[in-house]
Amino acid sequence: MRADPRAEPLDPAPSDPKAEDEIPALRRSLWIRRWLRRLALTCAVLLVAVTTASFIYNAVTARRAVPPGGLRYVQAADIRTRYRTWGRTGSPIVLVHGAFEQVDTWSRLAPLLARDHRVYALDLTGDGYSQRRGPYTVGHFTQQLLGFLNAMHLGGPGERPLLVGHSSGAATVTEAALRAPGRIGGVMLLDGDALDTGAGPPPALKYLLIDPYRTSLLRLGLGADWVIRSVYDTQCGSACPPLDAAGLDQWRRPLRVPGAEAALWSMLGAGVPGLPADQVARLAAIHIPKSVVFGGQDDVFSRQTPQQTARRIGAPPPTLIPGARHLTMISSPHEVATAVEALVTRSAQCAVPSTSQRIRMASGGDATVCISG
Repeated sequence: MRADPRAEPLDPAPSDPKAEDEIPALRRSLWIRRWLRRLALTCAVLLVAVTTASFIYNAVTARRAVPPGGLRYVQAADIRTRYRTWGRTGSPIVLVHGAFEQVDTWSRLAPLLARDHRVYALDLTGDGYSQRRGPYTVGHFTQQLLGFLNAMHLGGPGERPLLVGHSSGAATVTEAALRAPGRIGGVMLLDGDALDTGAGPPPALKYLLIDPYRTSLLRLGLGADWVIRSVYDTQCGSACPPLDAAGLDQWRRPLRVPGAEAALWSMLGAGVPGLPADQVARLAAIHIPKSVVFGGQDDVFSRQTPQQTARRIGAPPPTLIPGARHLTMISSPHEVATAVEALVTRSAQCAVPSTSQRIRMASGGDATVCISG
């Protein structure tokens, strides 16, 4: 049969606009799911690969460094403590380092002071080559420091040492003076405010950096000379001598000895040690000479910190070393030595106060300058 050309064509079946819109959306959803599965599989494969590589790298680098030969040790409280001395005559000075530092950090300053003084420096537990024994708190460091004074027969009449605390070591010397003021001849806070300000890595870091990855990252960082030099240059500034092979080993090796990694993670988890502000302020009532010294370009602290610290502990206006950054004992040893000598002079003058000093002390004047009694 032939169709009637006059007949009207049949209408097509009506379309569903909603169904037409759902088809592209469904395709996009399927595409997204497919790529999410691929991404998850890729991430899982990478995680397994990185974890395996990390375990292998940690095993290969598991051998720990040996401390240098010829180190000297003494039992300070409950800690076998590494120390050094310089000079044979004169009044005693004890140098207390900050976080991630050690005795050798003082190697440019100590010989200058040793011309007229007996100089001592110790490795606080957790750093350097002293025995690692927690907790790594100001209280435990102070116990070690006072034990060290006992071991060195310091703190008695005529043997009261001047304590110099760098960076976080400022909290340790502050606490030592608060616990045993009669055994201390003076206190210098060097590039440190002694406060517990929560400084350090964010608390979440200990949850993000877990083993085996954190161990791998630490060992990779320590193995890269440029990383150590970068940190050193940032903290020390252009006035510091560049790090040669021996200098790199000085900063690197203490973090590679047995127990160093565990101690490091423990200290990072707790943050930089310090004291509450009201406790630091109690130092103002301790009648011993005090001083505050900072690098003029120290960017670890605010520009107001030196003045605030001096007021808080009852010290004279702070000494600011032009151009120096956070490691002033390395960048500016002569300037720091001059400041230490000035404090030693004040301490010696106060040890046997003159009649006018006794009158001022009795009337409450210059109470923060001289020892009472």
